[in-house]
Amino acid sequence: MRSKLLAVAVAAGLGVTSFHVMADPAPAKSSSSNQSTQSAEIEALKAQLQALQAKVVELEQRTDAQSDINVSTGNAVEQVQKQVAATDATVKKSADKIAYKGVNITLGGFLAAESIYRSAQEGADIASNYSAIPYKNVQTQHMAEFRLSARQSRLSALAQGDVNPTTHLAGYIEMDFLGGAQTANSNESNSFNPRIRNVYLTSDWDTSGLHLLAGQNWSLLTLNSKGIMPRTELTPPQIDAQYLPGFTWARQAQIRLVKDWDKKYWLGISIENPQTTFYSSPNQAKAPVQQQAYNITAGSGFDSANTLSLNHIPDVIVKFAADPGYGHYEVFGLARSFYNRYNNTNHDTWGGGWGLGAVLPLIDKTLDWQISGMSGKGIGRYGSAQMADVTFSPNGNLAPIKENMILTGLTWHANPDVDVYLFGGRESDSKKDFQAYNGGIVQLGYGNPAYNNSGCDTAGAAAATCVGNAKDIWQGTAGFWWKFYQGKFGRMQFGAQYSHTEKEAFAGQGFVNGVLTNGAASPKAKEDMFFTSFRYYPF
Repeated sequence: MRSKLLAVAVAAGLGVTSFHVMADPAPAKSSSSNQSTQSAEIEALKAQLQALQAKVVELEQRTDAQSDINVSTGNAVEQVQKQVAATDATVKKSADKIAYKGVNITLGGFLAAESIYRSAQEGADIASNYSAIPYKNVQTQHMAEFRLSARQSRLSALAQGDVNPTTHLAGYIEMDFLGGAQTANSNESNSFNPRIRNVYLTSDWDTSGLHLLAGQNWSLLTLNSKGIMPRTELTPPQIDAQYLPGFTWARQAQIRLVKDWDKKYWLGISIENPQTTFYSSPNQAKAPVQQQAYNITAGSGFDSANTLSLNHIPDVIVKFAADPGYGHYEVFGLARSFYNRYNNTNHDTWGGGWGLGAVLPLIDKTLDWQISGMSGKGIGRYGSAQMADVTFSPNGNLAPIKENMILTGLTWHANPDVDVYLFGGRESDSKKDFQAYNGGIVQLGYGNPAYNNSGCDTAGAAAATCVGNAKDIWQGTAGFWWKFYQGKFGRMQFGAQYSHTEKEAFAGQGFVNGVLTNGAASPKAKEDMFFTSFRYYPF
């Protein structure tokens, strides 16, 4: 650079001042006169060279200054671009919300048009009833069903406000149309009522890392995709509104407190609304001790066609979750109380269990794997198959039924528009059977090998010949979602799902060489289902 500048400066200098070292054509002068002239010319050249060097220095300084200006300008431009991008993101985020008195309101939900085909009639809408899949003795096992439904359409609103930079308040409401009042029907005007899915308030304190939730939400034992925060619950991506057997969940009223440590480790406790599901033996009326109260016909505020269990202690759930940098992991414990009355005395029986879950990005942003499960006694109501929590022992006590459930699945994000999923789940009960004497032998409990299963595989056989207590209910499911429009007007997508479900009964009485024998018949019921769904997410 310096040599180039020097050449430029020399050229410029030579253009301004010319000098000659040739001999003067004039008559020769004395030697002393020539030496004096040459000395003067040398001095002049030195002065001119110094002037040129000064110009080089000046040009270098100008070049360096210009370079600094260019670098500074580039940095400034980059900073402005970042600020513009951040401003655009903020503006877009603000545009997605409705501001009202300092509160930001975000609307959500989708409109759905869905179809259901089942190889055996359940009489169910978009939410399957796995426990009700009929055995072959029931005529509807041999009849398929088809329905169209818009009832899974969903509406939601999230209101958020900041008390200060570290304290955040929010309220959330979410509803669909899967409620079925006594007036709901599909005869002419397909009329179904809205129902609460989630309605809750939250308060988050960043400084202390505490998070309070009060209202109806997914149970704390439901798998989260990250942390323990509402609206991060990870449900299987299927169309069937009942999800899969093996998926542990509930949506119910609760009061929850969560503590986080740097949004990396989480510990939560939740007090949740209790309910109990029962199995009553076909021989219960012959039991030595009869129940005086364990459930009640629903009263004010409920549909009188339903019954409510008698509970006086809430379900208590504690969960620990970790997000160490790769994947999400959690473990939880559940404590439950079952309440009944016999011999004019109230009684409590305890149950509960534990569970775990994990979500792993096997291939970042391409292939996700999730697994969750639970094991315990009296936990049936927390599984999608809705198997019973308890049965009755001969002495009048409630007897929790041991159960385990597991769900696992892969979701492949083939591209930004297409997701493909493959899931499998199972719920399995252990038998809780009793043999009592009350003027004769009485078979009681759940899964008793002396229960009559002889007619379960015979079309039209009497119901009394098919007790068929379910031992295992499992399902395999595959499906996809195609987002065929994503843009400024929201998202529109189409999905399809196929599932195969099997229900296998405990071994009961069956015929062996014409003789009714205990434990000889383990009937199965199978169901193939196919769903489609068009959904529009306008928000």
